[in-house]
Amino acid sequence: MREPVDLRRQRILATVQARGTARVRDLADELQVSVVTVRRDVEELTREGRLRRGHGVVRSTLPAQEVPAREAADGDRVAVVVPERHSYLTETLHGARTVLEEAGVRLALHIAPQAAGAERPLVERALADGARGLLLAPRWNSLAVEEADHGWLSGLEVPTVLMERRPRRGSAPHVLDSVCSDHWYGAHLAVEHLVGLGHRRVVFATRDDSPTARTLRSALAEIADAHPLVEEWAWALSTPESGPEGPYTAGETAELPVLLRRTGASAVVLHGDVDALMIVQRLAAEGVRVPQDCSVVAYDDVVAGLATPPLTAVSPPRAEVGRVAAELLLRRLRESAPGPTRRVELLPRLMVRGSTAPRE
Repeated sequence: MREPVDLRRQRILATVQARGTARVRDLADELQVSVVTVRRDVEELTREGRLRRGHGVVRSTLPAQEVPAREAADGDRVAVVVPERHSYLTETLHGARTVLEEAGVRLALHIAPQAAGAERPLVERALADGARGLLLAPRWNSLAVEEADHGWLSGLEVPTVLMERRPRRGSAPHVLDSVCSDHWYGAHLAVEHLVGLGHRRVVFATRDDSPTARTLRSALAEIADAHPLVEEWAWALSTPESGPEGPYTAGETAELPVLLRRTGASAVVLHGDVDALMIVQRLAAEGVRVPQDCSVVAYDDVVAGLATPPLTAVSPPRAEVGRVAAELLLRRLRESAPGPTRRVELLPRLMVRGSTAPRE
């Protein structure tokens, strides 16, 4: 699925500001877009005064003193590893960067390609370059991929904080610090909002190819099962290509309009935003009006507000996750002796917009 232009430009800006300078061709390779596309984005960011162009390179406009010379000479102090094409983490990255720069700590951004296990060589390279701490958000698009990383993660010898990732209880990396959104609470907000509007039959359409997706699916099912006012609910994949952990039943892979008709549902919760926008467009093409015929709650709130109508959405505290993770990592770096593992959960908010209404 093509990444929105504004999110791609945010990633370019974050990468260049983190490194100070970057080659256009390297940015194109990391973002998996054409060099021409990156040049257009850089031209616009340059016009806005946010970047400076050179011959084949891009430079940050941040004053040189924001990256102290001593820190630069000592090498990258903190490495951040995030998956490519993951717009959700863009604000998380900005939050972490702000805290680290204010502390005078240099940040090195590494973007992991989509291949399984891609994070490990990037971490090893960062450590070889002198990183003293790590902020990590492994892709983990299935439980098997997550478990394959447990061994090397538990063997890391520098302070490490996971962002929006929480290993299974009792697993080897369970002892790593982590900062996550409380996605159970986000699911609770979505269900309570719809029930409060009089909706009694709800469809949940989520991805199932990330830790967040798996946590969200489990939370929605638990909450709906226990809610005395939910008469019927069903779950389906929000996109056909998601769900590497199948196989799934015919109902779980059914087209959403078909599932809505079959269950008589008047509301749907969709994960994530881009999938939600596309499904709303699909519903409109089939004559299903939002919110008159079907109320819609999106989950992520990255671009939900740009839809027509703007989508009510659960908004995890993405930037705050990055800020808290960076603060926790700095605390670890300054400790004279290791303290207890910290597992921080931050509560999402519900942003009520035009896609939800009382049941008619």
